[in-house]
Amino acid sequence: MKTLKNYVQLIGNLGQDVELREFDSGKKKASFSVATSEQFTKDDGEKTEVTQWHNVSVWGKLANIVNDSLSKGDQVLIQGKLTHRKYEDSNGNTKYFTEVVASEFMKINRN
Repeated sequence: MKTLKNYVQLIGNLGQDVELREFDSGKKKASFSVATSEQFTKDDGEKTEVTQWHNVSVWGKLANIVNDSLSKGDQVLIQGKLTHRKYEDSNGNTKYFTEVVASEFMKINRN
């Protein structure tokens, strides 16, 4: 159970094409967003859909595979861990960023 302390699994659709970056060190990072939607009925009978957007990053060899395999609109299953970080922007403001660092993915074909 130790591996389940920080575990995220999402099924959703890519909101943009994958952005692949290569750093001076040779490491590669793929970044994209995934939308997940939840549908429910309110007490008054009105049907409602709520969409959440999740930032996802993938590192190393898997970044190349993701870049070659996925594009905007694709439905995908993502597994990984949730990370939080903060940084200072050029104006000195502290910004907070949350993302899923994916360790596995699977493209889901729609029929």
